[in-house]
Amino acid sequence: MNCVDRGTGTGLPSVTLMVCSFTDSRRRARWPRVHRRMLALLLLAVCAIPLASRAQKTQRHERRHEIDHLEEVWRNAMLKDDTAAMSSLLADDYMAITPSGTLQTKAEALANLQHVHFATLEVSDRKVRFYGTTALVTSLAEVQATTPEGDVSGSYRYTRVYVEGPPGVWKIVSFEASRILAPGEHKQAAPSPVQ
Repeated sequence: MNCVDRGTGTGLPSVTLMVCSFTDSRRRARWPRVHRRMLALLLLAVCAIPLASRAQKTQRHERRHEIDHLEEVWRNAMLKDDTAAMSSLLADDYMAITPSGTLQTKAEALANLQHVHFATLEVSDRKVRFYGTTALVTSLAEVQATTPEGDVSGSYRYTRVYVEGPPGVWKIVSFEASRILAPGEHKQAAPSPVQ
């Protein structure tokens, strides 16, 4: 039903058509109190979704920053033959698979660190993925290094696995490296310069 707006207060008649509002409570649709509460809860939930999403994104960014920092600590420990720093990064049950396919415990990795001398260790193409309290890191390492057995310089693709114990305390539990062979190069069994 349409009505003419007569109450403009300016003394000028208005010809704007307005929808009349019935004051008859029998004709006005009333929402039960329970429906109004449900609507309010629904609106609150919809508004909270972006906030929760933003909080999760911030947490992922912080966790990624922690892993990037630990990767840099690892790199510096390798370059400086710093067994104390390396020991703090590795879990007690740490296990590595070297490019030659041998298994290496934490004690063996720390002992091996004393015999590898790095001129350079450049890391690139880092990807970090999280699975609950586990972080999986894949990277490319360009290495110039020597061992008592000879030169082990080259490109290595590696995977490192971190597990979070108490919140914010990450330990390396696993590592595997593969040497990237140049075209025509044959695989040789050599100690791993990266661990």
